[in-house]
Amino acid sequence: MYRFLLTRQWVILTLLGLVLIPTMIELGFWQFHRHEHRVAQNGLISRNLEAQPVPVADLTSPGHTVPREDYWRAVSATGTFDTEHEVVVRRRTSQDDQIGVHVLTPLDLRDGGTVLVNRGWVPAAPNQTAYPDVPPAPRGEVTVTGRLKADETTGSSGIKDLAGLPDRQVMLINSEQQSQLLSRKVLGGYVEQTAPRPAGNSPEQIAAPDDSSIGPHMAYAVQWWLFVAAVPVGWLILVRRELRDRAEAAAGDAQAGAREPGRPEPADV
Repeated sequence: MYRFLLTRQWVILTLLGLVLIPTMIELGFWQFHRHEHRVAQNGLISRNLEAQPVPVADLTSPGHTVPREDYWRAVSATGTFDTEHEVVVRRRTSQDDQIGVHVLTPLDLRDGGTVLVNRGWVPAAPNQTAYPDVPPAPRGEVTVTGRLKADETTGSSGIKDLAGLPDRQVMLINSEQQSQLLSRKVLGGYVEQTAPRPAGNSPEQIAAPDDSSIGPHMAYAVQWWLFVAAVPVGWLILVRRELRDRAEAAAGDAQAGAREPGRPEPADV
């Protein structure tokens, strides 16, 4: 009755199902791990944003790589902005997705050293070779608070570091690059300014990272695992349908044979 399972068509179908099951199980766990990563990241963001600001020099130093546990950590820095060496970071978006630049200004710290401060977003200049209109940084000594971020690289950001850009324009926020341009040591990473707020909200300060959305990854994981259960169920349904079709075909052949008239006997001479 089940010999049809050994036919080429059914062997291929069965092998395909056996391959799909572990593949979809693995895809489900991949999405589940992405869900766990997102939940853990949300917790990290919340803790670091809610923490009391600490002096930036307590968490980083020249050549230091900001570890993941310090991403978005609230920090403070007191010093004087070095507007002569301010640069803009190209191809950055505003909160309403307009293309512009980020304003990156070195802050010379009161206690020594320099830290990069991302003051926020402004529109790009009409001519890409021109320097955009950037509101001036506050003069004199200021205290800046913000979020500590790690240096950007092409690998971490996906942004290609183009060469030959116009003067005072860069593609990446990178303390090592700026240290070479400034000819002095710069603390690793940079500060994403949150206070004080600029007059007229320009530069537009960067929005805080989302720490509430968990994304669709858990739903995708459940979907993949439901597909795993559907494979054997679907295979059994197809087998039962094949058995039914074969039984109906055999019954039809038997009925046709029973209704066929017998051949006449030859006549006596």
